[in-house]
Amino acid sequence: MQRRDFLKLSVGTAAATAFALHADAQGTSQGAVKEIRIGYQKTGVLVITRQQAALEKHFAPLGIDVKWVEFSSGPPMMEAMNVGSIDFGAVGDSPPVFAQAAGAAIVYAAGQPITNGQGILVPKDSPIRGIADLKGKRVGFTKGSSAHNIVVQTLEKAGLTYADITPVYLTPPDAGPAFANGSIEAWAIWDPYFAIGETKQGGRILINARDVTKTNSFFIANREFAKNHGAILQQIIDATTAAGRWAEQHRDEVAKSLAAITGVPLDIQTVAANRANFVVGPVTDDIVNTQQGVADRFHKLGLIPKPIVIRDIVWRNPAA
Repeated sequence: MQRRDFLKLSVGTAAATAFALHADAQGTSQGAVKEIRIGYQKTGVLVITRQQAALEKHFAPLGIDVKWVEFSSGPPMMEAMNVGSIDFGAVGDSPPVFAQAAGAAIVYAAGQPITNGQGILVPKDSPIRGIADLKGKRVGFTKGSSAHNIVVQTLEKAGLTYADITPVYLTPPDAGPAFANGSIEAWAIWDPYFAIGETKQGGRILINARDVTKTNSFFIANREFAKNHGAILQQIIDATTAAGRWAEQHRDEVAKSLAAITGVPLDIQTVAANRANFVVGPVTDDIVNTQQGVADRFHKLGLIPKPIVIRDIVWRNPAA
């Protein structure tokens, strides 16, 4: 993918005090940031963080507003982050790989292992019973998304190649109707769309991603924002981490929050919430190595134009 194509395509008073004391030491000025722009999708920890107004409560006393921007998938979020329209957001494993290969101004700020809630669906009465049956079939997914990686690794597991299927690149809102009306014969997707396809659109789980490979999601920051406002970025991560810890223990309330913020029905978000992992942590060596495998695989297939080194864009808090 060429760069031109890509560009088309609770924290309390103590933390606030620490920010004030260390801002100058980190080259970060409170007054330089008037608004933090957060990109989110229809599920995940950031939705909980928004519903709890955790960032607003923390940053309002510092004179910083918080703006929330919803995206249907990770690739357009990475495009927006590259051009500086958002500062921080959550995506699956593939979008930052495509973005880094295109020279996007992003860094990995935190990581989150995915243990459930994504995979490949087929219609309940489909003759497709195993991965090998995908050969010659139309498989829908969002190009450059985590679902793209799941398709690639699922085919590899069965000894098939990317050329053995007909990929149909669709955004989640477009893929749902295409799956329901039979325009695609399989759909690789993540929650809550995975739950929608499974419970509302007659889907049957052909493969769960966790049975194919280890996958991760990521919290990504704009590179210049991370460089110039490291203290603020760390506080965003801290608030997100706290929301994740709360969510692990309050899944019923999480489902209600997800439904309220995203408009996805409560029964769907309940399925998604009950099988989600909300634990946020650092980008460990194991996560980096797993992500490097994704990047290397995509380069080998010609899906990205050059090899990349994931570790090159992992952010480390200079104050840590």
